Amino acid sequence: MEKLTHQEEEAMRYIWKIGMCCVKDILKCYPEPGLPYTTLASIVNNLKRKGYVTARRFGNTYIFQPAVTQEEYAKTSVGTFVKNYFADSYKDMVSFFAREQKISKEDLEDILNLIENKEGE
Repeated sequence: MEKLTHQEEEAMRYIWKIGMCCVKDILKCYPEPGLPYTTLASIVNNLKRKGYVTARRFGNTYIFQPAVTQEEYAKTSVGTFVKNYFADSYKDMVSFFAREQKISKEDLEDILNLIENKEGE
């Protein structure tokens, strides 16, 4: 899965939220002042080229829909993040967030409960 730019990722989040849409539908999701139509159309075409959305012509416009789920993208993105910044160690990542106080003791206990419940299945 090819990496997305910040702008592509933002547009993709709106597309996941909307589902089947045209560029004008996506444009409405942006806070003011928004993006120029042509800029967003280029971003969406890049998403199509990268395989994140499919497109079909409907009259004079194109209708886009996600080709990749948000969950699939999250798995790949998180995996790449952990590989690049924490030497492929999820333990090191969680330890980092604990040291930086970005994750609470309660959060860690919830994570442990999830792991224990998963093992019991």
